[in-house]
Amino acid sequence: MARTELRRTLGGDDGFTLIELLVVILIIGILAAIAIPSFLNQTTKAYDASAKELARTAETTADTISTDNGGSFSAVTVANLFSYEKTLFTSAGTAGSNAFVADAGGNASSYYVVAQAYHTNDWYEIEDDNGTIYRFCGPPPVSSAPTDMTHTTYSISTPTGGCATGTW
Repeated sequence: MARTELRRTLGGDDGFTLIELLVVILIIGILAAIAIPSFLNQTTKAYDASAKELARTAETTADTISTDNGGSFSAVTVANLFSYEKTLFTSAGTAGSNAFVADAGGNASSYYVVAQAYHTNDWYEIEDDNGTIYRFCGPPPVSSAPTDMTHTTYSISTPTGGCATGTW
């Protein structure tokens, strides 16, 4: 087979032009610009969902503590929550990349638990005020989270993550 016949068989010297290659690169760039922020937003939602789940687990554990103490929530503390439920992380150091219980407290008839999300540092609180359940959330720092059962509203000036309205 001669060289010219081989060249014709393989399709010759035809290939992609520079313009065609640039168009493909441009399309890939546009798709990446759309996909990457969406992916990052999903990661933030996962961190916030983890904190909400942790607050809910702490709420159930607080109810267990109350049952063991004749209906009183006075024994609800971060340490007692952990002694009842070993899967609750109680500090950023022990939680690693997970949410942790940042604060908890109670009295004879009410309690609150506060979980802090990893990475976003948003806090999520569940409060039982004499049988009425409230859910609040807020942006970092966790020191702005409520530390007693008197919170019934929270105003957020800069909405973040899963806490755009102050409640959940």
